[in-house]
Amino acid sequence: MTAQLKTIDHYLDSQPEATRVLLESLRNRIKNWVPEATEAMSYGIPTFKLNRNLVHFAGYPGHIGFYPGPSGIAAFKSELTGYIHAKGSVQFPLNQPLPWDLIERMVRFRVEEEKSR
Repeated sequence: MTAQLKTIDHYLDSQPEATRVLLESLRNRIKNWVPEATEAMSYGIPTFKLNRNLVHFAGYPGHIGFYPGPSGIAAFKSELTGYIHAKGSVQFPLNQPLPWDLIERMVRFRVEEEKSR
């Protein structure tokens, strides 16, 4: 289904209401944190770009997927012990509040990383 979704708005509209509300909040926060970033769909999910891919996010039945890339995960690994995470992704369960402070710091880390390239 996500392969057919051409815009972030269409992607968000395809999500269950509770997930959509969280994703919209995440989108708006990233816009505020990084107003110079552009939005796109990449890999079938919402993406913010700053020259290259900055972060991705997506909704799933039990969690919000957040993708700050391998460097973003490595830099905050000690703070991710309570979450399922992999080389470039972390899962934030829908039944828990999103860790906004952590997400903001991860986004800002990625911004600094991209600006230093």
